[in-house]
Amino acid sequence: MSTTTTNQDTYETESTTSLMHLDALALAGAAAVVSAVVMLLLGMFGAIGVYEGAVAMMEQWHLFFEPTVVGTVAGMVEAAVISFVLVYAFAWLYNVFAR
Repeated sequence: MSTTTTNQDTYETESTTSLMHLDALALAGAAAVVSAVVMLLLGMFGAIGVYEGAVAMMEQWHLFFEPTVVGTVAGMVEAAVISFVLVYAFAWLYNVFAR
């Protein structure tokens, strides 16, 4: 009786030496959307008086955020832009080092 043995497990489909490549644009876009949604929620919570501590911190950290309609939209745009730029830079740098 002969049995065949391999060094690769059955659940492994790729080589273990391959490195993950991040799609920087997709990751940055997802981070921007999540940041904008969080700012929308904080703006809504601030308008009804819930989570006032978190709203106060966002007012300190973000230049345009206020718990008003205009301030919430401005904060959403600001958070989306900042998140997009930082996460895109992170993903690009990761891809440079992963080569």
